[in-house]
Amino acid sequence: MGRLFSGSRTLFAGALILCASAVLAYQPVWHAGFIWDDDRYVTNNPLLSAPDGLWRIWFSLDAPSQYFPLSYTVLRIGHFLWDLNPAGFHWLNIVLHICNALLVWCLLAQLRVPGSWLAAAIFALHPVQVESVAWISELKNLLMGFFFFLTLLIWIEFLDSAGRRRMIVYAMALLCFGLALAAKSTACTLPAALLLILWWKQKPIGAKAIFETVPFFVLALGAGLIAIWWEKYHQGTRVLVSLSPVERILIASRAIWFYLGKLFWPSNLTFIYPRWRIAASDPTAYCWLVAIGAVVAILYFGRHVFGRGVATACLFFVLTLSPLLGFIMLYTFRYTFVADHYQYLACIGPIALVAAGLAKLSDRIGSARWIAWSGGCVILACLSILTFRQGATYRDIETLWRTTIAKDPGSWIAYNNLGVVELEKGEIDDAIEKYRRSLQLHPDYPEALYNLGSAVLQKGDVDQAITLCEAALKLQPTDADAHVVLGNALMHKQNVEGAIAHYREALRLRPNDSNAHHNLAMALRQQGKEEEAASELEKAGEKN
Repeated sequence: MGRLFSGSRTLFAGALILCASAVLAYQPVWHAGFIWDDDRYVTNNPLLSAPDGLWRIWFSLDAPSQYFPLSYTVLRIGHFLWDLNPAGFHWLNIVLHICNALLVWCLLAQLRVPGSWLAAAIFALHPVQVESVAWISELKNLLMGFFFFLTLLIWIEFLDSAGRRRMIVYAMALLCFGLALAAKSTACTLPAALLLILWWKQKPIGAKAIFETVPFFVLALGAGLIAIWWEKYHQGTRVLVSLSPVERILIASRAIWFYLGKLFWPSNLTFIYPRWRIAASDPTAYCWLVAIGAVVAILYFGRHVFGRGVATACLFFVLTLSPLLGFIMLYTFRYTFVADHYQYLACIGPIALVAAGLAKLSDRIGSARWIAWSGGCVILACLSILTFRQGATYRDIETLWRTTIAKDPGSWIAYNNLGVVELEKGEIDDAIEKYRRSLQLHPDYPEALYNLGSAVLQKGDVDQAITLCEAALKLQPTDADAHVVLGNALMHKQNVEGAIAHYREALRLRPNDSNAHHNLAMALRQQGKEEEAASELEKAGEKN
């Protein structure tokens, strides 16, 4: 398998087979819809259509999520080209993922890793990648991956260059790394990969090599600090329950084995995995850490047997995952510690190891090489089927949440989000049932509280709606949606002043909330403030 597509005449055929296989495997995603926070990134994101949107994307704090200016710029271009047709965004993700697979092929071939084509094909077809490809918001992951791989390829070229060309190639690598960070800040692990490449190629890692990587480390540190600050003060991680250093280490050790398990046995993949309960006082919680220690010991004492390949693959896997293992608090940790898209880059390490093993086996068994070839084909066929099936769960938002609940009946966030879908369809009683179920599983969930408040308000129970929204705001005072719903309830009680106060607070927290602008305008009209109401309607994007 290692020599497959090694000749110049077959390179195009190899690329064509890889591309066609990925396109067919992702057929269920071709015409899928928007899901979950795609509204924040695309459908309800004013930065994609506002005249000054491009400026604000790069030079303001208006981004609805992290500071991902390149990703928002690409989404803005997509919005200009095909408006809000989700098919265009899905095809963009599919094409980017295929480009990344081709870059993986080139990267491993440049590093002379056996089975590079097979590794790229597994990367392209593995079902753990579906979340990154089928979820429009994860364009940032794919775009970051594209420039991450491109930087590594240019770095390899830099190591083999000389003279003036060497400096030009170095500047190109630095530029691509900057673009990777602008797409998603988790690219900050790339400098470690640069050192790994030096070690793999048996280049000396002396003062000169360290000096050449310093600018990459400086950029990575800057992007990482911005991401931590943004998560804490704009995403709300400061309100999460803090984890002790020991608990974070235990989470990280378990997460490493979780991701490896999903790579080698990709069953029960789901959009949101159950959140583990980690207790430092529980002796069994340390088994994952002990297992990692055992692997490290085996690799160290067996380094003359294994060579550098196994260690390089393991180090790349762990180092690339490190920002997402629990050492840094992420907003998603409120409901899960792991997600498939977190290992989009890291999975290359174990995948390359498996592909290289099959390639070497193929070379060793000589005349019976067809056995290794068959094994590789079976792996790719199974992965393609699993990816096709997994892609179907992303067909639309309702399918996604129902599938998530089927796989994890304790997913309180899935019940709440399914309730939102049902409420939008006018199925109020079903939505109320889902919100109540969510609160049974997680009583202190503010979103479910004010969503239930909104639903019972539509049923005419104003007092209960007010009680629920006040409880939500007690838990999360900075939630703009809770303020809007409470304002709506107060309007039903003819408490216009109170409603206006909450609408204004919602707009202070989220200035571009068109719904809050509209509702504030209606309240102001009841007070006879027509001019101010007209101004709010204009901000809401409506005609007077």
